[in-house]
Amino acid sequence: MSHADEPAGSRRDFLYYATAGAGVVATGAAVWPLINQMNPSADVEAMASIYVDVSAVAVGTQLTVKYMGKPVFIRRRSTKEIESARATAVADLPDQSAENLNKPNTDASDVNRTMDEAGEWLLMIGVCTHLGCVPIGNEAGDFGGWFCPCHGSHYDSAGRIRKGPAPRNLPIPLAVFENASTIKLG
Repeated sequence: MSHADEPAGSRRDFLYYATAGAGVVATGAAVWPLINQMNPSADVEAMASIYVDVSAVAVGTQLTVKYMGKPVFIRRRSTKEIESARATAVADLPDQSAENLNKPNTDASDVNRTMDEAGEWLLMIGVCTHLGCVPIGNEAGDFGGWFCPCHGSHYDSAGRIRKGPAPRNLPIPLAVFENASTIKLG
């Protein structure tokens, strides 16, 4: 029987389809580990949201927690800190963006950087936007907020860059009050 005499759906066609199918399966098996390794690890997924009890944070003090491998500053500001931050004009700031994921595309006014209308609660990722150092707080620096001693960046009591090489304000992650004493990050 010659090739021209073979009926439709011959053994040769079957071999072509079977080989192509095996090639697709083999390619999928080889590529899947490369794609799967880009998924977040279990420890990262477990830290996607955390709950922080802030009932013991007194006015004028700060709590630092670790979230997604970075320090997060949770500060309960005093009246003096709030007044100082609210008296600063946005036009005087080097970075006029709020850098707040909870309030995207807003200016860096104090009310756009805090978690509550009164401005008592401020929550920020504690990593200097210059080279990633961790600034010191508790009314440090020239503007009564945070100071990065590594390269001299000064942040005010709202976490906004005021002086030094840092280009942006300290970023604010997604956060919400679950109740009067618990904040959910993420």
